[in-house]
Amino acid sequence: MIDEAKKRALIEAMAAAMIGHAEELTALDQAIGDGDHGLNMKRGFEAVLADNDVIAAKPLPDALKAIGTTLVMKVGGASGPLYGTLALALAKELPADPSRDDLARALRGAIAAVKARGKSESGQKTMLDVLEPVAAALESGADPVAAANGAAEATIPLKAIRGRAAFLGDRSIGHMDPGARSSALLVAAIAGVLGGISDGG
Repeated sequence: MIDEAKKRALIEAMAAAMIGHAEELTALDQAIGDGDHGLNMKRGFEAVLADNDVIAAKPLPDALKAIGTTLVMKVGGASGPLYGTLALALAKELPADPSRDDLARALRGAIAAVKARGKSESGQKTMLDVLEPVAAALESGADPVAAANGAAEATIPLKAIRGRAAFLGDRSIGHMDPGARSSALLVAAIAGVLGGISDGG
């Protein structure tokens, strides 16, 4: 059961992950992007955290919609629309008290929405390279955190095809994608609160 206390804890965990790793995300983005990913994600989740009381009191779909709307408005660059789209799509797909199967199905739908918004696919050195393996882990019963962390590491040898990093061509090889890293951090934060995302919440 994802009650109000758990929703509050989820928001606090996600915000702590982004605020606490802002410098790391900035350094990753300075290597292959425009250097603002950490600051943008920090700003967005600080805004979500500031509204925690209001958001956590809402049913889960409405809470996700509020988070997505805030991220679209507060996070600059490409990350705001993409993470906002992810949250808004999850809001449409998830019931108020989701099972692990519900999470897997909803994440697949949200991934499709992010692909459409970013005009990108897996393998192009983006957050999708983490989200797809996480969805597969949820479906198969594997550990989504291990899947996310391994997938973020796997972006290091990839050549960026989409986003600002694509302008670097081969010079993007050898660096972890900042969006993949922030996605993995968020997955770990969520799993930490949901107890490994067990069946039945």
